[in-house]
Amino acid sequence: MHQLLKHDMAGPAHRPGLLAPDTTGMNFYRADPALTDLLRIHLPDTLFRHIEPHLDRLGALAGSHLDECARLADRHTPILHQRDRFGGDVQWIEYHPAYRELERAAFGEFGIHAMSIRKGILGWPDKYPVVAKHAFTFLFNQAEFGLGCPINVTDGCAKLLANFGSDALKTKYLDGLTQTDMAKLTQGGQFMTEKEGGSDVGTLTTTAVQEGDHWRLSGEKWFCSNADAKVVMLLARPDGAPPGTRGVGLFLMPRFLDDGSQNYYRIVRLKDKLGTRSMASGEIKLEGAIAYAVGRLDRGFVQMAEMVNSSRLSNGVKSTALMRRAYHDAMTVAKNRVVFGSRIVDLPLGRRQLLKIMLATEQALSMSFLTAEALDRAEAGSQDAAALLRILTPTLKFRATRDARKVCGDALEMRGGIGYIEEFATARLLRDAHLGSIWEGTGNIVALDALKRAVGRHGAESALAADLFARLDDSATVPVPWRDRLRGLTDRAVSFARDVSARSENEAEARRATSLLYHVASAVQLAWEAGRIHEMRGDARRLLLSRLVIDHRLTASDPFRLTENKVRDAIAALLLGERDAGMAEVGELVLAA
Repeated sequence: MHQLLKHDMAGPAHRPGLLAPDTTGMNFYRADPALTDLLRIHLPDTLFRHIEPHLDRLGALAGSHLDECARLADRHTPILHQRDRFGGDVQWIEYHPAYRELERAAFGEFGIHAMSIRKGILGWPDKYPVVAKHAFTFLFNQAEFGLGCPINVTDGCAKLLANFGSDALKTKYLDGLTQTDMAKLTQGGQFMTEKEGGSDVGTLTTTAVQEGDHWRLSGEKWFCSNADAKVVMLLARPDGAPPGTRGVGLFLMPRFLDDGSQNYYRIVRLKDKLGTRSMASGEIKLEGAIAYAVGRLDRGFVQMAEMVNSSRLSNGVKSTALMRRAYHDAMTVAKNRVVFGSRIVDLPLGRRQLLKIMLATEQALSMSFLTAEALDRAEAGSQDAAALLRILTPTLKFRATRDARKVCGDALEMRGGIGYIEEFATARLLRDAHLGSIWEGTGNIVALDALKRAVGRHGAESALAADLFARLDDSATVPVPWRDRLRGLTDRAVSFARDVSARSENEAEARRATSLLYHVASAVQLAWEAGRIHEMRGDARRLLLSRLVIDHRLTASDPFRLTENKVRDAIAALLLGERDAGMAEVGELVLAA
């Protein structure tokens, strides 16, 4: 496999004197001290010490071999073949060897898809918490975003099967979905979207008719990622079921039947997509396909919704990964390119733009781990955490995916015209970033989920407020005036969300209300992290990010007023430099006018 890639991968990443270098050869784990800090906060020390060597290896691969594989797989897209070489009507999808190498790393070497389901991955005797799993998600997706979907949907299929499937179905399919032996692995898929409905799942037209111990499915699924997955979860309406989501059942559909023949559905064509080109998405025609009911037929939508929430968290983490990769690229350019006699990183306007890239990235990283931790606690039985997760998940998904589009675009601009060229990663990052805000619901759908359902129907904003207040109480080293300001902003954001959710005529404010919850929650989380990291190793710089969230995301400013340069420059110097800063120094800047 490596020999197949050797020719395409040859060539230096940088010729001195010509262009600013890119991130080729960078270890994305070692280049990210914030990731290490947050993992130390959220994970037991024994688990952190176990996974760190593996994260270090993945970080090195993501900055070199896997990144080049991702470039090749994006260029050499999947090809759908309608027949085998003997003329048999056997559909198959041809992938470039680089994509297969990405699969081998994600599914085989690191087992990212199975970490929270199967024991023994990477030598750990138990299952991994979601926080640990998504550290691997975060690093891998800095190299390759497209395969992130097959990893996630395989994980999701296994979870649905483990939680709701019959013993017979679990015995037959669960082991394959969680395998790290590539010869035994059966990747999963989730075929949800239909032309008639999109996010309006209750209008789906796919039908299911029972036939003995199985069902026959008919209809068309319009956008199916990982189109040739061996095990698929999908929704269909059983014969005689009522309309709407209550009449929808969840089914498992194998790609191949017990006799080895293909099931009764066709891949009509593959999608020609803006991004995630490496991964095959297709249109599927169900022609009496054999499938098996999973769980209660009248609970199909509810069961699938649990998976969608998990997928939205994964989506937020993956969008954060794109931002971190874009940040690495922007900083590499800024520190190495000299223009008008100065490095870009030393120029005031360049520093301001770098801070904007950094701020959105660090917000998303903090919110990703806050949400992952809530999921871990919810799965351990905490009802408070379950309520918190209900509001955090759509809030993260809404804002982080939108920020990724802006951050990746700004990083491309930092490189200049060459950043627009597909030979560099920046163009691919920007294309891929636009998918995050569409997967698992568009921005409008997810904002309405946060406000009308999580807040209006479930009252989950109370759990968020309680959690944020508890974190402020647990931040004794953070200056009291700053904590008091964050308390007041938390009250205002929660109150505004309630006002928006209370009246249907306020629906147009749902996006703004969701963003406000995100920004306030991230400002509190950054302050709490600063206190914890300061206790660990004396660095409180994340508190400066908390201030920047308030200054740039929440505080209305007079567009005709000049920014006070002394405070701005001091904050930039600390955040863009590599020097740690204690709480006293940082606190003085945070409280400065």
